[in-house]
Amino acid sequence: MYKKQLTKEQALQKLRHYCGYQERCHAEVKTKLYELGVRKVDHDEILATLIEQDYLNEERCAIAFAGCKFRMKQWGRVKIKYELKQKQVGEYSIKKALKQIDESTYKQTLHNLYEEKWDSLKNEKNRFTKQAKTRDYLLQKGYESEMIMALLND
Repeated sequence: MYKKQLTKEQALQKLRHYCGYQERCHAEVKTKLYELGVRKVDHDEILATLIEQDYLNEERCAIAFAGCKFRMKQWGRVKIKYELKQKQVGEYSIKKALKQIDESTYKQTLHNLYEEKWDSLKNEKNRFTKQAKTRDYLLQKGYESEMIMALLND
């Protein structure tokens, strides 16, 4: 079945709504352009228009993503950085986003996660197994191994 071709203006309107709903990175918008069946020759022009009109801002998107994932899901910087790279966000924007995370809040969150995990393993008799499970959990959450080891050694 052949999909009806959207005009440039129709596509722009749909993408304004798409970007207005939530911060998006360039790769997400490009994927959406393909899904909408927009002609490839129009892609760059539409992206440029969205950037000019401030609907699309990769730096703002990275900062919003990092802040949200840290606050809501308590992800560490390693996992946030990896996810942003998966979204094809530029290195500069990633660095800027990670700088927005307050260092003391970050350390406190790591410590809280450590305490919760350690306490949840109270039935584990072997200290090394308990440490390994706690370490693996914190690594999976995306925290730096140096910070985790410093916590475990205290």
